[in-house]
Amino acid sequence: MTRPAALLWDWDNTLVDGWAAIQEGLNTTFRAFAMPEWDRTTVLARVRGSLRDTFPGMFGAEWERARDIFYDRVKSCHLDVLTPMAGAAAAIAAAVPLAPQGVVSNKQGPLLRAEAAHLGWTTQFGALVGAGDATADKPDPAPMLMALNAMRIGPSPDIWYIGDTVLDMQAARRAGFVAVLLGDASHDGGVAAAAPDLHFMNGDALARHLLALAKG
Repeated sequence: MTRPAALLWDWDNTLVDGWAAIQEGLNTTFRAFAMPEWDRTTVLARVRGSLRDTFPGMFGAEWERARDIFYDRVKSCHLDVLTPMAGAAAAIAAAVPLAPQGVVSNKQGPLLRAEAAHLGWTTQFGALVGAGDATADKPDPAPMLMALNAMRIGPSPDIWYIGDTVLDMQAARRAGFVAVLLGDASHDGGVAAAAPDLHFMNGDALARHLLALAKG
C-alpha cells in the first residue's frame, strides 16, 4: 500500500480505445502498398512500438511515404472514434489527490494531445509525451524522463507506469519504475507474460485501490 510519487499512464488500450482509427490508418497504408489488411484482433496483437521504430521494418525504403499515408488517414478520423476505456475516468479522478499524473505513449505526440483535449483531460496531466517528442520512444526511458522533467519530478522507484502490454512493463522496468498492468493482457500473451509488479483487471479496480491509498 505504498503511495506512488507519480503516475505515468500509457494511452491506447489503457485510458482510451482509439483502435478503430489505428486500424483504418494501417489498412489504408497497406492498400497503398498492396499488402494484406489487418483485422482488429491482429492490430491489437501486433501494434506495440512507435511508428518510427516499426515502419522501416514493415515498409523498407518507402517507410516515410507509408508514414504520411498512415497519419493523413488517422488525423481524418481519430477523434470521431475515440472512447475512454471502462473505468479510466474514475481511475484518473481517484489519482488526483494522491500524486501528479502524466502520459507516455507511442502514439504520435500531436495526436495524443489532440485526443486528450477532445476528452477534456488535458488539465489532469502534468505532461503528455508521445512518440517523436523525445530522442527515443518506449520502451526506451527517454520519454519517461521527459515527462517527469516537465512535471518537475525526479526519477524514483516509487513512480508507477501503468499500461496494458508486455512492452509497457518492460518500459517501466527499464526506467526503474513500478510496472502496473491494467487489464488481462490477453492480446499480448497474458498476465504471466507481462510479469507486472502490480495488476488490476480494469480501471474501476485500479480506482478503488488509488482511493484506498489516498485515504490511508
